[in-house]
Amino acid sequence: MSIYAIGDVQGCFDELQALLDLIDFNPNNDQLWFAGDLVNRGEKSLDTLRFIKALGASAVTVLGNHDIHLLLSANFPERVKKKDTLHGIITSPDCEDLLDWLRRQPLFHYEHDIGLLHAGVPPQWTLAQTQAMARLAEQALRADNYRDTLAQLYSNQPDMWSEALSGIAQLRFIFNAFTRIRYCTKEGQLDFHHSGELGSQPAHLMPWFEVPHRKTAATKLIFGHWAALGYYAKNNCYCIDTGCIWGRELSALRLDSQQMKKFSVPRNIAHSTF
Repeated sequence: MSIYAIGDVQGCFDELQALLDLIDFNPNNDQLWFAGDLVNRGEKSLDTLRFIKALGASAVTVLGNHDIHLLLSANFPERVKKKDTLHGIITSPDCEDLLDWLRRQPLFHYEHDIGLLHAGVPPQWTLAQTQAMARLAEQALRADNYRDTLAQLYSNQPDMWSEALSGIAQLRFIFNAFTRIRYCTKEGQLDFHHSGELGSQPAHLMPWFEVPHRKTAATKLIFGHWAALGYYAKNNCYCIDTGCIWGRELSALRLDSQQMKKFSVPRNIAHSTF
């Protein structure tokens, strides 16, 4: 079985199909790991969501900030943004089934000694704590009252981890860490204002994966979310968001080989090309 991690699709369904043609994906033998942000901004979010859901056990996906935004927008229409491309999902006859499937996907997937997440891990968390925090937030999203949780999630506070956090404050921090962070301070205070290339940030900020003494430094982590960073492979961390929605490319990283190999297709390519 071959395992491929795929970066942020964001509704770029044609590019996804072209990429799967390129890697000769066989759902009977292979598995795809999606790094979140399946939907939004691209033209074919509904097609993308339906396709990945239909893959069943042949696909693993973690939730990204745009996936959370879809859940929020479907339940609270006033939260829809002008540039969103979620209308087709929200008005589709299978919307309820799609959203029910989506909210049951994990925030963190760990298998074969590799962790998959959308954005980042706070430097204070060990691998065991990362897994525990993910399960805690996932339970809240799968609960019958998940709409109450969604309604209170959107906030930048708290931005520093503390064992004393509880309730919605704790959940906010967990969701923000897994789906939104890029930079933080050396003490681990999360930043939500800077998203540019490395070196463009203020001097007091650094990428979450470069914080000294990060407790998951020995764990191999695959993530997306950071299109300005692009493909990054260093110190056990691999960013696979190569900016397809921004006109660049959609990428897959083969995980089951001794040396990880990257495959990419450019934006606006028809899968029949291959």
